[in-house]
Amino acid sequence: QVDLVESGGGLVQVRGSLRLSCVASGRTFSTYAMGWFRQAPGQEREFVGAIRKDGGLTNYAHFVQGRFTVSRDNAKSTVYLQMNSLTPEDTAVYYCGAGFKLSSRTDDYRYWGQGTQVTVSS
Repeated sequence: QVDLVESGGGLVQVRGSLRLSCVASGRTFSTYAMGWFRQAPGQEREFVGAIRKDGGLTNYAHFVQGRFTVSRDNAKSTVYLQMNSLTPEDTAVYYCGAGFKLSSRTDDYRYWGQGTQVTVSS
């Protein structure tokens, strides 16, 4: 069992930046690939980015276009999502997930956090 807690969301203006954090409980964090997803009202949860368990490989959704960066600190059991050049289309609840492989599919993630709201105002 892994408990995940996201933080760092909030209200930001267009072209602003935010850094989300996701802290995992337990001592097995380094055995999991970690992913970030988001869900806007009335829409399905969609993939944002993910990082391999050793931090050596990342994967991003096409809409990220170099604006977001996923990183992790296994010593702190934490994964980060640095978001720059935010637009109103980035407004959503952002979730982190823990899974056994680097993937863009929600089904490949076994554990999820409760989410943190990101709102980008124009």
